[in-house]
Amino acid sequence: MLGAIVGDIVGSPYEFHNIKRTDFPFLTKYNRFTDDSVMTLANAKWLTEDPSHSPEHLVKCMRELGRSAKGVGYGSSFLRWLYLPDELALPYNSWGNGAGMRVSPVGMYAKTLEECLALAKISAEVTHNHPEGIKGAQAIATCVFLARTSKDVFSEDTKSSIKEYVEKTFGYNLDFTLNEIRPSYTFDVSCQGSCPHAIRAYLEGKDFEDAVRLAVSIGGDSDTIACMTGAIAGAKGNIPEAYAKSAYQILKPSLRAVLDEFEKTLSERSL
Repeated sequence: MLGAIVGDIVGSPYEFHNIKRTDFPFLTKYNRFTDDSVMTLANAKWLTEDPSHSPEHLVKCMRELGRSAKGVGYGSSFLRWLYLPDELALPYNSWGNGAGMRVSPVGMYAKTLEECLALAKISAEVTHNHPEGIKGAQAIATCVFLARTSKDVFSEDTKSSIKEYVEKTFGYNLDFTLNEIRPSYTFDVSCQGSCPHAIRAYLEGKDFEDAVRLAVSIGGDSDTIACMTGAIAGAKGNIPEAYAKSAYQILKPSLRAVLDEFEKTLSERSL
């Protein structure tokens, strides 16, 4: 899950100032965490605190952490949802990529693919209950799960298996290259217009850093695409230590505490 946070932080300066190349400064004083990291950690908090995995507790975690982190780039529809009275905080049929960017803890937590798909659906539909929103969340969570449970996240066998499963199960077309789409790709916050691109960046990446650089180089919603790519590429904990430490320090203490508790939960589940 830390891969998602690193990806978000790396992509943050380029969200509205796209850089269509891979040779950019990876982590500088201008990098920050955004709503992507906050909502990723809200999902982690939900999985840590609620063994029943109720949607109600997820909503509570999202609204608690979301309200505690202001000015981090929430979309307008989500921002309204965040501050509605509890009884009015209902799903709003969104197909936005917020469903995909926050779901990586599910892929790290689930013990089976079936559990992964079920939890990803819950994660999405408390806000993003449009079929494309649910599909985007399930696709990213599945990629994280399959990468995490593979022998080598960057082996050609693993990449081929993930590509085949995603195309067959979710109907995403992954038969394109980033070089083909980069010149014309523009800002697209839909799941269908960004989740496949994030997965493709992982498929073309040689390692964690290369995959995240490729994700940012596409342009568009750079922090969110890099967040989703980073979640997949870093699913086995194969994040360079310097980047992991930097990202951890950029998070505010209350968010670091959520991450620490989630990592403890994952460790206990693996015993």
